[in-house]
Amino acid sequence: MKTSTQTSSAAKLAGEEYAVELIAKAGFDAWDFSMFDMCNYDWGKGILLNNDHPLAGNNYLAFARRLKQIGLDNGIVCNQSHAPFPTSCAAIRSYFKRAIECTAEAGGEICIIHPDNNKSAQENAENYNELLPFAKDCGIKIATENMWNWDDKKNESSFAACATGEDFVKHIDVVNDDFLVACLDIGHAEMRGSGDGAVNMIHALGSRLQALHIHDNDKWHDSHQIPFSMSINYVPIVKALKDINYSGYFTLEADNYLKNHTSENVFDGLRDLFASARKLADMFEAEE
Repeated sequence: MKTSTQTSSAAKLAGEEYAVELIAKAGFDAWDFSMFDMCNYDWGKGILLNNDHPLAGNNYLAFARRLKQIGLDNGIVCNQSHAPFPTSCAAIRSYFKRAIECTAEAGGEICIIHPDNNKSAQENAENYNELLPFAKDCGIKIATENMWNWDDKKNESSFAACATGEDFVKHIDVVNDDFLVACLDIGHAEMRGSGDGAVNMIHALGSRLQALHIHDNDKWHDSHQIPFSMSINYVPIVKALKDINYSGYFTLEADNYLKNHTSENVFDGLRDLFASARKLADMFEAEE
């Protein structure tokens, strides 16, 4: 079982290029290409702001190629990517094909594109069906992901697209295309109030499940912390992954763990993250 982690948290401290190098030196087998900086989204106003990041400019493919080469020079590959969000913003949706292109250029196999939290499987299918011909031409699978909303009155998460195994399966099956797969966010699945738990979702998804976002939380908030630091019990989750013969990567999305690190000790944080990912991978391999 191979391991990976997302680039965004390390890139904030060290820059994308050095982040890929550090991820390799920390021991990971691959890097998950975070493309959030492709769009500078103002969450308060719901609009895109000016952005001078390379992914937002005309030479975005050259930037993706550069990161790919740094990975290869250090012995790792890009396994997957994450497109900008929220999908509810039309301006962000206009960048999804660019995200798919960058995934292919970086050498990835899957581009995670969120569903619109508040749309049905049939409504979200319109977006995925529009993108799939282009994704196929690029040789890239699209993965949808389980989401959550927040209920202020109950002070807990509430239902959103793909939050339950039933709705997640519906999102995949209504499109009925091998190039649309599932990325299960373990942390989201374990938040109280919205979903039905990671184990149930894994069994429901079966072979549709081809990517993961792994992180820990208090089973209440979306903490995105390092595995084994909070309340999620990974033993039954890993067993469920073995039950369905999961063959993708163990990819961390524990981006908040590095927030307490600096450019001087970001590598120490990445080594901690790798140790947690490797522990999970070893647990998987030990399952019979």
